[in-house]
Amino acid sequence: MNSTLAYFDKSTTSCPCNFAFGEYDVAQTLMTITGKKEPLFLFLGDAFSFFLALWITLFLRRLEEPSGSYILLHLSSFYFLFVVWFVVFFVAGLYENHTLLFRKKLPNTLFRVQATNILIAVFFFYFSPFEEIAPKTNLILYSVVSSLLIFFWRLFLVPLFEPVKKEKAIIIGSGKELSEIEAEVNHNSRYPLRFIPSIHTDSPREHAGEAVAKRILEEGVSVVVIDFDNPELTPALTSLYRLMFSHVRFFDMSRVYEELFDRVPLSLLREGWILQNISAFPRRGYSFLKRVMDIAIALPLFLISFILYPFVFLAIVIEDGKNFFIFQERIGQKNKHIRLIKFRTMSFDDSKNPTTQNIITRVGKILRMTRIDELPQLWNVLLGEISLIGPRPELPNLVSEYERVIPYYSMRHTIKPGLSGWAQIRDADAPRRFSDIEKTKNKLSYDLYYIKNRSLMLDLKIALKTIKTLLSRSGA
Repeated sequence: MNSTLAYFDKSTTSCPCNFAFGEYDVAQTLMTITGKKEPLFLFLGDAFSFFLALWITLFLRRLEEPSGSYILLHLSSFYFLFVVWFVVFFVAGLYENHTLLFRKKLPNTLFRVQATNILIAVFFFYFSPFEEIAPKTNLILYSVVSSLLIFFWRLFLVPLFEPVKKEKAIIIGSGKELSEIEAEVNHNSRYPLRFIPSIHTDSPREHAGEAVAKRILEEGVSVVVIDFDNPELTPALTSLYRLMFSHVRFFDMSRVYEELFDRVPLSLLREGWILQNISAFPRRGYSFLKRVMDIAIALPLFLISFILYPFVFLAIVIEDGKNFFIFQERIGQKNKHIRLIKFRTMSFDDSKNPTTQNIITRVGKILRMTRIDELPQLWNVLLGEISLIGPRPELPNLVSEYERVIPYYSMRHTIKPGLSGWAQIRDADAPRRFSDIEKTKNKLSYDLYYIKNRSLMLDLKIALKTIKTLLSRSGA
């Protein structure tokens, strides 16, 4: 249900009132919980830090206040670097939701990001063929000053803007997602809420309408997160409806979960959600532009990759003299069977018997570590069988098993699969060739999130994160 307030059909409730949903903007009200304005706040603070660092650098250089023309002269050299540095910040996750775990890693993340930015600056200023963009004498000084300011801003100033006053909130529902929402919000100071003990639908007396409404009023709760699609809560909605006149705000539990974790809560999904959010019909403008981008990016990469083919061929032949390529059957859009082409990395074609313990060759280890084994799949992109971005296609036997035991699993086949996807960059524990029901459920929650929210901006985000993954860790 898209509304943040419950909808009451006159045929199922005795409430004499109708509520106009248009009075509230769902995305805006969800910011109360998820803090979606924080990335813009952090971006502006970073931009100010970079600019202030330049001003301080120029001041220290001459020990006098720099003139406007002097600042603009240096900005003309630094503006390109600023753009690149912001991209590095974005790829490093510095503009995403800051969970408690991430904050523990923040100092180390900032150190690695600034080290990367300094290396980029050194390369740009000292190896650039354009002499007019080379304020080389200021580079070291600026690197030190900007790093100190970024560390001070992110580690000491940002926490000062966290909300001091916490609104009381409560969750009415069931499932593990309820506990996940509570833990994320209550263990993170960035949220302006504090959840009191929840009301579980597993206890009929506990979620009786009048009792719930009384408790909400007595404990001063101002925010209610509720599973509106849960039929067990239907009798309680009439009593909760009256709480709107006491300035109590209501949020849909599945929407809150999605905003907090960037995935959909599988146990809360029903057919109505699927019909409303997962459509098999293409978004024509988006689909056209995505196809154009697939060809524009895949074609030059495919042609350039031919440089590596002779070396890969020789390495495979020298090691065991067997097939150069393997062709793996996978399930594509609309459940069609497609054949993906890859460089062979194992001693046999693992698509024939995925349950057997595979033996990766020595050459295969290198190909997987560098992701070179995936390069031939650019041909599948050019053919239109897969996209650069989308849910990764699965083996047919695994799809058959998952569709039997995981509700709505087939929905991931409503769009074209991809070389990389939202699940690949968000779920490091996703299963690969072997069956794993629970891990696949988690992976599906990310796939459905992507299908619902897919856009060119989300595709760009996935592409940048994929580049980071390729450069930072080895494959398997």
